[in-house]
Amino acid sequence: FPRYDAVWLYRLAATAKHPKLLAAMNRLEGTISEGEMQALNDDVESRSASEEQAAAGFLASKLGVRVEARANTLGAMIATHLVEHLDLVRRSLLPAIVVGVALGIFCQRYARAGRIVLAIVGLLQTIPSLALLVLLLPVVSALGYQSIGEGSATAVIALFCYCLLPIVRNTYTGLDGIPSGTIESATVLGLGRIPRLAEIELPIALPTILAGIRTSAVQDVGFATLGAIIGAGGLGQPILRGIRLNNASLIAAGAIPAALLALVLQFVIDAIEWIVTPRGLKRNAAVRE
Repeated sequence: FPRYDAVWLYRLAATAKHPKLLAAMNRLEGTISEGEMQALNDDVESRSASEEQAAAGFLASKLGVRVEARANTLGAMIATHLVEHLDLVRRSLLPAIVVGVALGIFCQRYARAGRIVLAIVGLLQTIPSLALLVLLLPVVSALGYQSIGEGSATAVIALFCYCLLPIVRNTYTGLDGIPSGTIESATVLGLGRIPRLAEIELPIALPTILAGIRTSAVQDVGFATLGAIIGAGGLGQPILRGIRLNNASLIAAGAIPAALLALVLQFVIDAIEWIVTPRGLKRNAAVRE
């Protein structure tokens, strides 16, 4: 039985945003025979045509609908998916940093409630990624947000959940590890809770907090490839397509840039840590991840 279906034909129409193409998709429903789909599969697997080119040719011969299917170069394809991947990481990691640091401060300030928060965040981390995506689909759809497709809110929320634990845990650990004498000295100097947190506690805990952010960023880049399963785009798209077409070069075109992106993010966060960490803490700072 064919490994592909009309989903990618519809994707071509939706991407082109062509009313005649979208109408043609409705006419195609249930009319493509197994032999025709096998022939299209053979064209794609033999590398004689891309998915888009095979779909465009079929539409022209079957329904007389003509659309230009551009053959993108490998570099252009990687660049497009890299931008999509960065967008998924940005939309999930930045909110996770804000929420995670706030939750970590809360956990350190209120021990009993903090244990419950840490348990909930830890529980989110144990849910398999595919299961979390499936569980979130109806919830996101019910809230009126885009659940499937490029830039899917489902993928962003799932990635946000996976980013929380390292940031929350490291923020709590960094603040809880500050010597009590340092806190007492700041209190004696007349610093209130908020000034003490901003001027004393957070700077001392900063290396540990940034270690958690670094861990979350690297995990986020890896998990974001799974967003391709629900059409969210990113570097998981060529990986998924390569698996479907048994094409190692497509798999590498997604996997290698994702690995390099994780390394670049780690380097950037290391540089930020060196710049913002107080000078007295740089030499002997023991960063716990």
